[in-house]
Amino acid sequence: MENRARSDGESDTPPPVGDIGLRALADEADARLAHADAAETVTWAHRTFGAGLVVASSMADTHLVHLAQAVVPGIDVLFLDTGYHFAETIGTRDAVAQTYRINLVSLTPRQTTAEQDAASGPRLYERDPDHCCALRKVEPLERGLRPYTAWINGMRRAESPGRAGIRVVDYDAGRGMVRISPLAAWSQDDVEAYAARHGVLVNPLLLDGYTSVGCEPCTQRPLPGQDLRSGRWAGTAKTECGLHG
Repeated sequence: MENRARSDGESDTPPPVGDIGLRALADEADARLAHADAAETVTWAHRTFGAGLVVASSMADTHLVHLAQAVVPGIDVLFLDTGYHFAETIGTRDAVAQTYRINLVSLTPRQTTAEQDAASGPRLYERDPDHCCALRKVEPLERGLRPYTAWINGMRRAESPGRAGIRVVDYDAGRGMVRISPLAAWSQDDVEAYAARHGVLVNPLLLDGYTSVGCEPCTQRPLPGQDLRSGRWAGTAKTECGLHG
């Protein structure tokens, strides 16, 4: 996979390299952009990292991808095709690829679901969900991110208590790159207002009672009053798939 050539709006000055340089860059940028508009954050990221910038999206919703392609037409977008997605999520991915100005890259695990069943036993997602996520999400994303210096994700503080402290710009020490969360401060009302204002594509599951969408075997509708991600791995202590450290 090759990164795109430098386009208008990208900086001619390359970003720093190495843990110390990127960590310092992330700290300075987070202090400056902590209260910035999401589009301003994406613009900074594009100017700073150019073709070394990528978006990761689960296609549970599409407002982040819409925002990113409005600022950076043709931006690379990574999608983890785990083999366990709802049909609605795959349909959303395909519609986004055809409608938005992006370069969609679908990442797949090293094993098909059948191969994983043969090697690790059926329904690994029930018996050891952390291991299943490591095989079908974390490892493919690690491969997909290697050509880049910075990645944009859609995490929001309002989604769950575990995400309440996320920064807009942070250093992803595990991957040696910069992680950008331009929507960190957005509320659910902000998400819905943006979607309505721009007519973004909507995963049909969000209109059917789901508030956070992952793999079909591990996702259910939350109960009234629960946080937005409570339907993920319901009944277990697991709250994150491991993509964000």
